[in-house]
Amino acid sequence: ASRVGVSFPMNIVLIGYRGTGKSTVGKVLAARLGWPLVSTDAEIVRRAGRSVPEIVAQHGWEHFRDLESTVCREFSAQDRLIIDTGGGAILRQENVACLRKNGVLFWLTASVATIASRIGRDTQRPSLTGTQSFVEEIEEVLAVRTPKYREAADHIVPTDGCTINRGRLRLHRAIA
Repeated sequence: ASRVGVSFPMNIVLIGYRGTGKSTVGKVLAARLGWPLVSTDAEIVRRAGRSVPEIVAQHGWEHFRDLESTVCREFSAQDRLIIDTGGGAILRQENVACLRKNGVLFWLTASVATIASRIGRDTQRPSLTGTQSFVEEIEEVLAVRTPKYREAADHIVPTDGCTINRGRLRLHRAIA
């Protein structure tokens, strides 16, 4: 969390593991600020005409990450967007660099238990490891990604036990 203050016009970029509240907080921020909310994953699905699990099954994670990098570059070239990134967008430094160039990155965090309870029934996300229990997968992936999220983030927003309004308030304070 290195940069402070926000100089607009620029983008608000939400990063974090799936189930940390990026989509929900993004909708609230978009309504409050009157800015468009865009989702990197939704845009990839729209362009590919397939769900994320179908893309990954047919072409693999590397292809998905290539599509994600293209979408990150395109979104980051615009102003006044709320960008809801996929949880793995930070795995490529090129994505972080382009998103930071014209945006402020907010890392939404939550405990493993909170994440598991929020996404336990989500069938639109393929397994990231393919071999472990649901909770073990979350723990393993977070162990790898947490340092990357921390390095990328300008601000950290915990969402455990957060109502939408409290999460929005935390973001609003960071933006103001």
